[in-house]
Amino acid sequence: MSSWRAVLAAALLSAAAAGPALADVPALSVRGNQLLVGGTPGSLSGVSYYWSNNGWPGARFYNASTVGWLKSDWKATVVRAAMGVDEAGGYLQDPASNKARLKAVVDAAIANDLYVIIDWHSHYAYQYQAQAIEFFQEMARTYGKNNHVIYEIYNEPKNDASWSGNVKPYAQAVIGAIRAIDPDNLVIVGSPNWSQDADVASRDPITGYANIAYTLHFYAGTHGQFLRDKASTAMANGLALFVTEWGSVNADGNGGVATDETNAWVAFMKAHNLSNANWALDDAPEGSAALASGASSTGGWPESALTASGKLARSIVRGWGGTPPPAACANTALPAKLQAESWCQMSGVQVETTTDADGGSNLGYIDAGDWMTYAVDVPADGNYRVSYRVAAAAGGASLQLEQGGGTPVFGTVDIAGTGGWQNWSTVSHVVALKAGKQVLGVSTKTGGFNLNWLQVERADGSGSTPLATVKASSFSQMSGVQTEATTDSGGGQSVGYIDAGDWLSYAGTPITVPSTGTYTIAFRVASLNGGGWFSFEEAGGAPVYATVSVPATGGWQNWTTIKATLTLTAGTHKFGFKAQSGGWNLNWFSVTPGVQ
Repeated sequence: MSSWRAVLAAALLSAAAAGPALADVPALSVRGNQLLVGGTPGSLSGVSYYWSNNGWPGARFYNASTVGWLKSDWKATVVRAAMGVDEAGGYLQDPASNKARLKAVVDAAIANDLYVIIDWHSHYAYQYQAQAIEFFQEMARTYGKNNHVIYEIYNEPKNDASWSGNVKPYAQAVIGAIRAIDPDNLVIVGSPNWSQDADVASRDPITGYANIAYTLHFYAGTHGQFLRDKASTAMANGLALFVTEWGSVNADGNGGVATDETNAWVAFMKAHNLSNANWALDDAPEGSAALASGASSTGGWPESALTASGKLARSIVRGWGGTPPPAACANTALPAKLQAESWCQMSGVQVETTTDADGGSNLGYIDAGDWMTYAVDVPADGNYRVSYRVAAAAGGASLQLEQGGGTPVFGTVDIAGTGGWQNWSTVSHVVALKAGKQVLGVSTKTGGFNLNWLQVERADGSGSTPLATVKASSFSQMSGVQTEATTDSGGGQSVGYIDAGDWLSYAGTPITVPSTGTYTIAFRVASLNGGGWFSFEEAGGAPVYATVSVPATGGWQNWTTIKATLTLTAGTHKFGFKAQSGGWNLNWFSVTPGVQ
């Protein structure tokens, strides 16, 4: 915000690499319209420092002691260092002093395991593009290997700057310069009209770079539902937003605290996992200042040293709780079947014993508005079939699949009556998912159903290439079987004369499974009369993955393919067969991801 400039008018870094990447905080990334903290949707909350400019009322607070106090007392998870650029006493006039102040905050944030936003605090940044590139490349060389660091390249474009004509071309140039050094730390881009027009940016977004978020600024005394609607439009169009600046007062930094509207904004931010930083850590004679005049420059502030705005901001930051789900909620590699009760987070549902075929538990007592989340790892962009095992005494229920946090919504499914709470049926739909670790949510539009499991698998045929196809005759060890010429497609040898107790080992032909999940094993078999069956297992006998019956094919060289779907763990597997009953031939078997 431009606040103290009118009052004031009236009155070198190493270029070496920063060393190994530091992982004291999880890496930030962007997936769709969500900020991911360590691969899981989450949000940060903290405080923005005031302009860094020489002699301005926020400059004296740029030190390690205040950073430590914000971490320990305010429970902040992010701070923002606002590098004043083109105003009096700013970077363009005195880069050394302003960089020294900013670095003091950045270094202290890293030492305290806080995220830190390096903010190019200008309303006309596009007029100083060369200086911005030089500055951010220096920051990237110095801090780019630290997960803590976030680049905010344009604080608040004014309403006379256009998105497509000024802000976007500037952003593309600066992002390109940063990415030449730091390929992945989060970059945040402002939008016109004091970073209120993210919806405009969403219609012409920046492309070609990963981990880009967009700034949203609000002041509760001025901005209400209309700005939340604009933000919702931007998110619906796929933008990830970050509230790098917010206040409980008017947009000019003055006025009293608008408590009700601030609370409405807090609810909105929490509902959409929007990270945020309150403006501002200073003691200027403004309503937005967090500190009373003369407050200590090194932290340790009692309540009496906080303004009304500061007291409210501290309570919001301390109570944020927008951290990601527990680390114990590991991402499940897809394709996979997810037991409904194995959620990461949930609201409203209960667990009960199920009489469905696989036993165990199901979720019940599901009402409208209840939800569950599941951490997954999607292998590739594409269409996925999501199946739900449901039971409902009566019809009329519905659910929707969404990204954790509520948006975007991937699809909805209506649930018909099954005749009882333990009479189970499977319903499904096809949705488009992006690759990567993420959190899927199942939310209830209309209640009145139970859920036992959901299964996610490729639906567009792109997962149909086998990991391996192994000729049965290429066994490394066996007992009891014989090989013979086959008339099946491809020719060669098949395995026959299989009797009960015979076995085959393919320990010499190991197969690497890339990720834990659901796989289809295809078996090419022939049997004159049928009735045979075998165990498909790890060579040596354990574990047994599946028992498979062999149908009659009408002849020893009349071939058909039968399949078994099972779960395999990531790693190297050495498979084997054990004939439980004889009377069948085997030509080959294959391992393919997903359900085929």
